[in-house]
Amino acid sequence: MKSGFAADWMSQFYATLSDDRAIGDRLRDASLASNLAEWTSALTSVVVRAFDGLGMPTAAKGHACTVLPLKQQEYLGQDVMAFPPEETGWRFPVAVCELENAASDERVAYSLWKVLCVRCQLRLVFCYRPEPSAGVPLVVWLGRSVVGALPISARTALEGDTIVIVGSRDEADTFPNGFFLVWKLNTNTGRFERLPRA
Repeated sequence: MKSGFAADWMSQFYATLSDDRAIGDRLRDASLASNLAEWTSALTSVVVRAFDGLGMPTAAKGHACTVLPLKQQEYLGQDVMAFPPEETGWRFPVAVCELENAASDERVAYSLWKVLCVRCQLRLVFCYRPEPSAGVPLVVWLGRSVVGALPISARTALEGDTIVIVGSRDEADTFPNGFFLVWKLNTNTGRFERLPRA
């Protein structure tokens, strides 16, 4: 995958939310109501559609994989996996995603640890906090507790990009931009750096 894969995927994610009003409204309404089961279900659909928009087959709950010899909805306990287009057989995934709706910071840390254990070009962790201001301390803590536990040699050897996206309940007229705050791991410093809003 090219180095701009993370940027391409994020653009496709926002385009999917904008182009499909029904799924965008469903996700926005779930965020505003803090209905986390519905938020996760809607977010799964958006994430899968974003990968589909890039021509990448996926495996996720309700979305059976079509390219691996063993057809199932989840692999390795990951919520979403995306695979190279037009390739079949036992291929490594190009992306893994965890969609964590628990209020526990430790559950989010576990989700980050899970995706860091997979060799791929893009690792995404989505989580939800009702207030946007809760994102910064969470992401700083994830950098210290999860990334900080890695040996420097392992951290700097990570291939691809690792992104944490904190969904929140924001002003309804800012959807989808105000509802998602995005951080990307800098493997040199071991810190997550905030990316500008779409």
